[in-house]
Amino acid sequence: MDRVVIFDTTLRDGEQSPGCSMTVPEKMKMARKLVDLGVDIMEAGFPIASDGDFEAVRAIAAEYPEMKVAALSRATRLDIDRAADALKHAKRARIHTFIATSDIHLKYKLKKSRQQVLDEAVAAIKLAKFYCEDVEFSAEDATRTDFDYLEQISIAVVEAGATTVNLPDTVGWSVPHEYGALIGRMVRSFGDRAILSVHCHDDLGLAVANSIAAVQAGARQIECTINGIGERAGNCSLEEVVAAFAVRGDQLPFETGINLKELYPASQLLGKLITFGPQPNKAIVGENAFAHEAGIHQDGYLKHRATYEIIEPSSVGVPEGRLVLGQHSGRHALNQRCADLGYTLTKDQLDAVYHQFTHLADTKKGVRNDEIKTIVQSVVAGAAAAD
Repeated sequence: MDRVVIFDTTLRDGEQSPGCSMTVPEKMKMARKLVDLGVDIMEAGFPIASDGDFEAVRAIAAEYPEMKVAALSRATRLDIDRAADALKHAKRARIHTFIATSDIHLKYKLKKSRQQVLDEAVAAIKLAKFYCEDVEFSAEDATRTDFDYLEQISIAVVEAGATTVNLPDTVGWSVPHEYGALIGRMVRSFGDRAILSVHCHDDLGLAVANSIAAVQAGARQIECTINGIGERAGNCSLEEVVAAFAVRGDQLPFETGINLKELYPASQLLGKLITFGPQPNKAIVGENAFAHEAGIHQDGYLKHRATYEIIEPSSVGVPEGRLVLGQHSGRHALNQRCADLGYTLTKDQLDAVYHQFTHLADTKKGVRNDEIKTIVQSVVAGAAAAD
């Protein structure tokens, strides 16, 4: 019960966001890395959406028979038939069908009653079960749905054969304690008859926190993406949530099958395939995630890494932490950089180098190694001439 299933939707929800579209060959490259990463389920596309999505699902399922591959469909016969066709040669297939359940979606988007939506959800599950034993149902906009109705429809789809029920925070509306309470209620409602899944968006920056709260309340599948890409502000970040479980096992005693050392390589590959990488201050995989510039931090880091790093960089695939020399850096870090560049300085020489370094650093965003070398060589030459 402490094992959490990682359902990766980088190639579906992530890929359909602005700037993230991938060709079929690019999806195949990313799929290879997701296999190496150890995700449990790979949502490879939305077959009805385009021929490219259909082909990606078909090709990935054929190339990686050991991987459970999911295809998304709306709760309609046309969609489900198309998803089933894309998955027909898959050895481990999942049809993932969804319909909106919140009153705002029913009124303005679907223009249907609650009973109509419930009936269509049940019919969709029964049709999907005809093709595939493993069927997931998602109640789109679950967190803005009347909870009594949400419970009613969730029980109905489980009784119809759904093996996983996903209650997504589709628009990033929920907060952790509220989402945890909802998930706890639904877990108690249908017990071990189905796995409860969560799919959180990051509109309020709470996707990872909400996903963790859901797992603590009994959810056992997290739907997430590499670098947190996805609609609008993105999805729950795969690397952040699995690293949280790994680092804080004392408070979060949950296991995943993820190979942590592949997190950074997966992030880097995705950034090359789409139009942007993670922001520099992105947890776990950002350029600055293991970088230190402040002098006090650098001094502590050089004395013992654990003073300012709670994660060993290599454990998540990052080559190493690094010291960034800029206007906030101190003598200890500068002296270490000089030593790394092959210079052993006296105290007076270091003071002189530091004085020139800080003057230069005040005018720039950072100081390069070649500029530090020039300063050191000038100071050393000046000291030699004085002697």
